[in-house]
Amino acid sequence: MNRFEFARPTTLADAVGLLAEKWDEASPLAGGTDLLSLMKDFVVEPKRLVSLAAVAELRGIQAAAPGLTIGATTTIEELLENGDVKSKWPALWQAASGIKSPQLRTMGTVGGELLQRPRCWYFRHGHGLLATDAKGESMVVKGDHRYHAVFGNDGQAKFVSPSSLAPALIALRASVTLQGRKGERTVPVADLFRTPAQPGEREHAIAADELLTRIVLPAGGERSATYEVRPRQGLDWPLAAASIALTMDGAKVKSAEVVLGHVAPRPWVATGAAKALAGQELNEKSIAAAADAAVAGATPLPKNGYKVDLAKVAVRRALAAAGGRS
Repeated sequence: MNRFEFARPTTLADAVGLLAEKWDEASPLAGGTDLLSLMKDFVVEPKRLVSLAAVAELRGIQAAAPGLTIGATTTIEELLENGDVKSKWPALWQAASGIKSPQLRTMGTVGGELLQRPRCWYFRHGHGLLATDAKGESMVVKGDHRYHAVFGNDGQAKFVSPSSLAPALIALRASVTLQGRKGERTVPVADLFRTPAQPGEREHAIAADELLTRIVLPAGGERSATYEVRPRQGLDWPLAAASIALTMDGAKVKSAEVVLGHVAPRPWVATGAAKALAGQELNEKSIAAAADAAVAGATPLPKNGYKVDLAKVAVRRALAAAGGRS
């Protein structure tokens, strides 16, 4: 790890100012569960860390009519302890409960979980997000890609978005607030992620001098659920996941949001599955049709085709849970 400056502001304005001074060399520090490991491996080398631990404006969960506001430095454990989240936005609570490590729950923050960097081993060994060799050819395609993308991988980016909370937040139509030197802006969580196409591009649509300050959820009311398929040990990242939000019209689905996780460079919105569910009663036939539609167009690599089947399983089980079926 290289030497760096350390700043511990107590206000949001000071934190933004410290980042803006060295916007191309500074990094915010929340729980540090991801950033510090990247620094130890020299994957990222910020010259200034701006700790957010003492910025009270970024902490806590507040009811905000008609929805909920979650501060960016609220921990995963605090999210799980909130009764409103569990009862009104179960897809988000279930996604958080899949994070089994007590250490990650205690130290990891909601904002940090959204903005964590990919777990791709080529990226973690310093080969960049696109992981190309000296000839510009993909190291992923030629190498070990068991856990890489099966959707949205037609460009150079083959990694998968690692956030467990993002698919649920997208399904629930949440937004984030970003604060930078030019002011504040609100971005749907669905637009927070992007797939880099050129070396040096990031996987998040957030400027270097901006801070993610809070997550805003609209009023709950949908039937929602998240289902993750994880390795047997349970502490690793999921292999595939699905988050569902259903608006019902009596016994029929009026509208649906189906978002897959850990299968593409960004959370994958399965619009085909949503269309397959609209106007249908939720039963074995419609659930199976939606699961098939969710994975239509998948482009697995030679060693990760199993993830397509796991994504179908996740969609079926999340739909069953959201619909109150066994």
